[in-house]
Amino acid sequence: MGEHYFAEQPTAASRPGSVDLVLPDLHLRLETDRGMFSPDRIDLGTRILLETVPPPPQSGDLLDVGCGYGPIALTMAKRSPQASVFGVDVNARALALAERNATTGGLDNVKFSLSDQLDPALRFAAIWSNPPIRIGKPALHELLTTWLDRLTPDGRAHLVVQKHLGSDSLQRWLNDQGWATERVASRSSYRILAVSARADSTLTEDPAP
Repeated sequence: MGEHYFAEQPTAASRPGSVDLVLPDLHLRLETDRGMFSPDRIDLGTRILLETVPPPPQSGDLLDVGCGYGPIALTMAKRSPQASVFGVDVNARALALAERNATTGGLDNVKFSLSDQLDPALRFAAIWSNPPIRIGKPALHELLTTWLDRLTPDGRAHLVVQKHLGSDSLQRWLNDQGWATERVASRSSYRILAVSARADSTLTEDPAP
């Protein structure tokens, strides 16, 4: 698929389907479709992330970057029912399905939106993401900078990245940019990176008038 899954309005013909997200603490049936990431199964990286990350904060605002049809954001919402969960993506078709999947799952503490439509005042106690590595390093670095600088001072992000797609170099880059980053799990060539808010983030406080 030439456009891959990064187009706001995918041109791939619709072919609805469904996948089951089965974890020790939840079971969700999710609607999927062509023109989005991993429509035929829960991506292995996503599954490894959800099976290895510590529980999300039980309150505050939580974020899934590159949410697709919603497996990560919906898991956060299920595990932290008192928190407000947000999922962002560039793919409008995937976002529409994520909203439907939230409704089907009875999860009213999660909202989905295009990346540029999320309230810029929001700060996040946790960010979970299977980031779109294939958009290329410059675009990936810009994406991560945008969202990681919106962590609360004590917030943490957990990212899943394949080793052969540059997890180790990404970890070095994050550390070089001031986000203290450590590998907290490794499985089936995937790395789980835990990223702490950087102390000099320009977004941790409102600018002085």
